[in-house]
Amino acid sequence: MAMERITVGIVFAVAAVGLVVGVLVSALLVANRTVSNNGTVKAVGVGVYWNSACTNETTSINWGNLEPSMTRSYPVYVKNNGTIPATLSIATSNWNPTSASSHLAFSWNCTGYNLGSGGVATGVLTLTVSPNISGITSFSFDITIIGTETP
Repeated sequence: MAMERITVGIVFAVAAVGLVVGVLVSALLVANRTVSNNGTVKAVGVGVYWNSACTNETTSINWGNLEPSMTRSYPVYVKNNGTIPATLSIATSNWNPTSASSHLAFSWNCTGYNLGSGGVATGVLTLTVSPNISGITSFSFDITIIGTETP
């Protein structure tokens, strides 16, 4: 009888430990989704820099590890290296995979900004991940910042 009680007690203890471990493991498996990527920055008619002195050129952005509903922003300094005023705009291209553009919202705060010759604007590049993103584990895209002659 004593042996039977020990066996039943051990079975209950093992079952309880298994249940706790199962709950912990299942919670860990669904805690995060990581989306890694890189981006390339091109400039047309203007220079794009990391620092306000415009000496450290921005050529790429590593957005790091992202999760659903996350927003990440990077400040950049856009300098009009030309001799005439320019109006700023931006474009993205070469999304890989192409479906990434449906789940990632890219924006910046300088569209339409008029930048005089030699002037510098502080821009903020922002990427927001959809809360419903799925099937994308990494991505890349190109960002082109454009300075168009102001009429």
